[in-house]
Formats: sequence, structure tokens, C-alpha cells
Amino acid sequence: MLKRGLITLVAVGLASSVLPAATASAAGSPLTLAVFGDSPYGKSAYAPAGQSADTSQFQKTLAFIGTINSDPTVSEVIQTGDIHSGKEFCTEDYDASIATAWQTFTKPLVYTPGDNEWADCHKASSLTSPGQGGGLYDPAAGAINYIGTSGLSTNPADCVSYRCGNPLDNLAKIRQDFFAQPGHTLGSGTLNVVSQATAYDPNHPGDAQYAENVRWAQNDIVFVTINVPGGSNNDTDPWYKVPTATQAQTDERNDRTAADVRWLDAAFADAEAKHAKAVVISTQADMWDLDGKSKDHLTNYEPVISEVAAKTTEFNRPVLMLNGDSHLYRSDNPLSSTATCTGETDPATDASVCGHDTGNNAWNEHPYYNVANFHRIVVHGSTTPLEWLKLTVDPNANYPLTDTTYGPFSWQRMSQPQL
Repeated sequence: MLKRGLITLVAVGLASSVLPAATASAAGSPLTLAVFGDSPYGKSAYAPAGQSADTSQFQKTLAFIGTINSDPTVSEVIQTGDIHSGKEFCTEDYDASIATAWQTFTKPLVYTPGDNEWADCHKASSLTSPGQGGGLYDPAAGAINYIGTSGLSTNPADCVSYRCGNPLDNLAKIRQDFFAQPGHTLGSGTLNVVSQATAYDPNHPGDAQYAENVRWAQNDIVFVTINVPGGSNNDTDPWYKVPTATQAQTDERNDRTAADVRWLDAAFADAEAKHAKAVVISTQADMWDLDGKSKDHLTNYEPVISEVAAKTTEFNRPVLMLNGDSHLYRSDNPLSSTATCTGETDPATDASVCGHDTGNNAWNEHPYYNVANFHRIVVHGSTTPLEWLKLTVDPNANYPLTDTTYGPFSWQRMSQPQL
């Protein structure tokens, strides 16, 4: 059983339930969090492809956690998703190994799932490029060839990935391993959070399945997490490369996106009711990252983006989004056509990550918003040196927008070159 933080029970069935006050620090005082994602990355061993394992980042994980534990200013941790790479198989044992490693956090840990641990578990390109150990459709045979222990196989019993990479089954497994007690945080310490599993809109009882969506109020700030996976919101890439997305895939995306939007609405309603100084949204997807694909690849993020834009405008106070997914550190406002962007150098181009968006394409990928009180940070991930973001929230501050400040927020990158 996972070791989880203590929690004060909340009323069941009310999306507008009053958020409990977190106990890590006093209201109105500064609060510091560690934020990381897309870690640890590696590669699964797979003999039929001549693929050797790479577990080097995983071997550094305990030391990485130790750098966060040893910082006395950090009260809690946010993990923005992707607990392994797209070249590692989705297995029960791997998920359990991360759960075990996270038990060593001496701070409360809030986690939102990424695409690699569920939505993309079906993905494989070929026998020699097994991806996450799922499978691929064979149009000649009209069947799915799974990545099997000895090569491609149509027998599910041979699959190397959990439930042959079925996304729904893998999300259920993630919930079992990391969200078995809705509202309880991971790691240790006390952080009182409300889960959508217990505070869902009674008009939408199906929202109770989204135990991974949580929110909490702390130091005059409201924090909220939503399960929005990277890639294409589990939409544009049909599972197993079948010709057309199945009804199960379409229903999953529609139902979860609608629940995410309702959860955002509830969080902003709480922020208004509590006269919060700011809202922090944590999710996995970089909803503006084309990743070399067409604009249509991002279409089904639009319901989430439009709701974030609308609620941020109504709130009229600072809103900060934290996400991973695209791996390179970036600080920007993709809801404004005139906002500046700063970021790390992309090793593939030897230019700033902001150069990916010539002509401010990030803003152009969705309807033209103009929301000045929004900012977004993409946390570095996937490559060494491992890194976490040290985010300090001071509800009494009003910093100008700079490379490392915005409203009540200030941050610094904590690269771990020794790991």
C-alpha cells in the first residue's frame, strides 16, 4: 500500500464544496513548491528489436528526490505527468516501482497523469520500433498485431505491455496505484485536497471516476489539477493505428474533457468565493505544441483552452499554468499575441525553444485570445541533467512580468548536474 498524506474528509457530491485549508504554511505567507515532470525517462529492453534497456534516469530518481527533500523551504511537490518515456513499456511492475520511489518524498506530492502512462500505451510503430509495447493494426489481416514477448503476436496473452497497452485499462491501473484513496496526496506530510471523485457535480455522477483531478486552497491561492494528456488529448491518434477511432476512444476524450471543464469551473468558483489572490492550474499537456504535426492535431484541446481563457478573464487576477509534455523549459503567455517568451535552447536546433513558434504560432494555433492575466511555465523534462522548478508564491507580492516573476509568483530552475 502506498504511503499517503493525512487528509481531512470533505463533503461528498458537491462540486462547489468549500476547500479545506492546507496546513503546510499559514495563509497570506509565502509558499514554495517543487515542480517537475517527464521523469524518469528511459528505454525498455526488447530482444526482438535488439533494443537494450536504459534505466540511467530511474537509477538517479532517489537522489533527485533527495535534492527536493533536503530543501527546507519547499513545502510540497507537484508532478506534471509522464513517469516514463514513449520508449518504455507500460507495465504493472514499472508503475509500482515509481509508486515505491515516491514514498521517499518527505513532502506531500500531487501528481497528474501524463499520456505516456496511459493514453499512449497502445503505441508501437513496428517490431523494430516497439514504442510503449502496445500494438499496430494490420490492414491486410484486419487485426491488431501486439508487441509480444517473442515478436508480433495476435494473442493478447503474449503482450509485453499491461493489458496490451489498452489506454482505459492503463488509466484504471494508474488510479489503482496512485489514487486509491481519493483526496489523499502521495509522499508524506499533510496537504488537504479535494478530489473530483468525492466533490463531483451531482448532475454529472460519471465525474466521480476522475479521482486524479484535485484542488486545494493554500496561502490565499487556489490550486487545481486536471487530467489533460499530451499528444492530442487522446483524440487524433486512433488507438493501435486502426483506420478510425473507436467509440470507446471518442467517449473517453469527450467525457474526460467535459469533466475537466466542470472541475476548472468549480475551482474558479472557489477562488472567487474565497477572494483568492491567484489560481494555479497544473496539467500534463502542452496544448500549444504542434510537435511537427498539423494544427488539427490540437483541435480537441480547444474546450479546455477556451474555458481557461474565459475563467481567467472573469477572475481578473493572476492565473499560472504549469505543464510538462514538450520537455523544454519555457515561460510565456500563449493566450496573448504580444506576450514575450523565454526558454531554454533546443539541442536539436541550437536555438531557443521560443523559436519553434515563428510569427507567434503558439498563439495562432487556437482562436485568437487576448488574456493578459495569464502565464504559463513548461517544466524541463526527459533529459539529463534532471531538473525541478522552485516556485514561490507570495500572495502579498505583485511582481512585474520578467523571465522569472509574474504577479505573486517567482521561480528558478533547479538543475541537478551532479545526478
